[in-house]
Amino acid sequence: MTTGPGPSAPASPVPASPVPASPAPGSAGTVGLLHTVPALAQRFDADVDAAAPLLRRLHVVDGWLLATAVAQGVTPQVEAAVAAHVRHLVDAGATAVLVTCSSIGEAAEAAAATVDVPVLRVDASMAREAVTLASAPGARGRVAVLATLASTLGPTGRLVQRAAADAGADVDVEAGVVDGAAAARDAGDGERADRLVAEAVADAARGADVVVLAQASMAGAAALAEPAVPVLTSPAGGVAALVRALATTTGRVPGER
Repeated sequence: MTTGPGPSAPASPVPASPVPASPAPGSAGTVGLLHTVPALAQRFDADVDAAAPLLRRLHVVDGWLLATAVAQGVTPQVEAAVAAHVRHLVDAGATAVLVTCSSIGEAAEAAAATVDVPVLRVDASMAREAVTLASAPGARGRVAVLATLASTLGPTGRLVQRAAADAGADVDVEAGVVDGAAAARDAGDGERADRLVAEAVADAARGADVVVLAQASMAGAAALAEPAVPVLTSPAGGVAALVRALATTTGRVPGER
């Protein structure tokens, strides 16, 4: 009688390939953002997350800064408070800081001298882009700056003029306040505020190469106007500049999803 082969030895288990761990939130670094309008914290948080989702975002909101700037201008007390907030963000781990309110932009520049990390004005990148567009071949050399608050108009207008001087460009800057828009937004009528801004954009665009919206809160109105010239808003340029600044301090660009 013949017998078949005996039972085969059990196969050795094949080790499973290790699953790479997902990058941890915050692994790309930490940035700080200083706001004067509470609602903008959420807007900028989403914008930074979209641009560099692995960044840790630290936010400070101080509405008193804007209220004082509107009522009295950028006082020494405002400058001191901005510098203190910036130092707080740096002490908490931020290696780049974005100040999202154009009204206190010049205070942000002063605060930058007190810390060893980049401190950025939200409107700085926008101002440079406006000058580039207005001084391009075929352009008329005209920039229109619009704001809903007079406290913002001066700082952003001066910033565009300075950007033109730095670039050696012959650019004329015309600045104006959108009447009624701030009151409408304060009354909770955001639709009316956006409509007034859109109408002002359409009017300003007829005599300019580019329209600059000085406040981050005006960004939503840009799409309503549909003008024939570019309309620049500060959030996108400010966030992009923040991510680039972080790369200069860490030596690497924050990862993207």
